[in-house]
Amino acid sequence: MKIRQNVRHFASRKALELPGLRDVVRPKLVDLHVRIFAEKAPEAKRAEREDHLEGFFDATMDMYLAALQEGYTEASAREITHVVGNFDFYNHGWAEMMEFPPEELSTHYDRYAGFFDAHGISIDDPLGEFRPAGGVPDAPTTPEKLDDATFENAAAGYEDDVYVETEDGEVRRGDVEEPDDVDPDDSPFA
Repeated sequence: MKIRQNVRHFASRKALELPGLRDVVRPKLVDLHVRIFAEKAPEAKRAEREDHLEGFFDATMDMYLAALQEGYTEASAREITHVVGNFDFYNHGWAEMMEFPPEELSTHYDRYAGFFDAHGISIDDPLGEFRPAGGVPDAPTTPEKLDDATFENAAAGYEDDVYVETEDGEVRRGDVEEPDDVDPDDSPFA
């Protein structure tokens, strides 16, 4: 999968790992993800998806932190959360929100099968044990969209590894090495 990675991602990671900043940064990161993905949806469908997206992305913050604690790099931990997001979009038929085409779902699952299996995550149950006790708000599905979709926001061909687009637009295989001097206060959300 192709993702972006820069010092802001590392700073946000550090902020999420600090109990004092976590409560400030987490809701802002959730809001950012809701906004980014809701904007890919048809305007008439955005409002009805927002509560679901908020609950879903909030749960993926715990998944991200668990992946980091299990030794995944920042890029891989973040990619895990994007992969499960795409599982959820697929299950809802939200083709326009998918970041990779559906024929790559299994390949992305297989790359992180160790993490997914350990936490009860599957394509059909993208949150697994990270599902909140009260669940995630429902949202209308559009499964018929998958049949004729162009998947306009999906980037194919990045299913074998994490690919990082740097700030200068270069796409490279593998993540960027974390700088030594990352300050959690450099997170745009701190």
